[in-house]
Amino acid sequence: MSPVIAPAGDQAFTVTFGGGVDPETSARVLAAAERLSAVMPPGVLDVVPGYDSLLVAYDPLRVPGADVQAWLAQATEGPAAPREGVRVEIPVLYAPEVAPDLETLAAEKGLTVEALVALHTATEYRCYLLGFRPGFPFLGGLDQRLVAARLPSPRLRVPAGSVGIGGRQTGIYPVESPGGWRLIGRTPLRLFDPARAQPFLVKAGDTVRFARIDRAEFDRLSVSASDSPRS
Repeated sequence: MSPVIAPAGDQAFTVTFGGGVDPETSARVLAAAERLSAVMPPGVLDVVPGYDSLLVAYDPLRVPGADVQAWLAQATEGPAAPREGVRVEIPVLYAPEVAPDLETLAAEKGLTVEALVALHTATEYRCYLLGFRPGFPFLGGLDQRLVAARLPSPRLRVPAGSVGIGGRQTGIYPVESPGGWRLIGRTPLRLFDPARAQPFLVKAGDTVRFARIDRAEFDRLSVSASDSPRS
């Protein structure tokens, strides 16, 4: 089925490929984003992938919207091969001193902390998109038993590397920022580092596994946090 192209204000279009969150639709979105990004005509500024759609921004003073729409219709026609994602292992310290919601969330779910950690580390997650902050991965595939509402009032400061749960997703704060996700652990790795050749540790289309570590390993890895576990 061909994607639906619709205006998003007077400086962008949305290109919608489906109606939900699933790996197949995500693969189509990411493949189209890669294809479009490689052949952007003058005046097209950015291609931003979402769960089931793309946002394509353009400068109306440089290119007419009708020309952008025609280009999108032509460029998104037919199948496209998605970027081959990689598997990223994220070491995480699951401990109350770095995870203020760990014990309360486990109690809320009728689980021990050990059981909660086992569920969180048992899943292979798909990164559907990056958003909110540079390098923040929205990871789908969370075990239904861990689904949890965000905090009613966001924290003003969430440390970089904090691993949280928000609704049916899990994610990692790449930099210190406000946030309302339920914090259950912390990784010593840097999710976003503009000094690296590849600034983003996790990219859309990658798969992520969390691996439990102890405090000694956390401290050791913190020293070399810019090292990448991408494989």
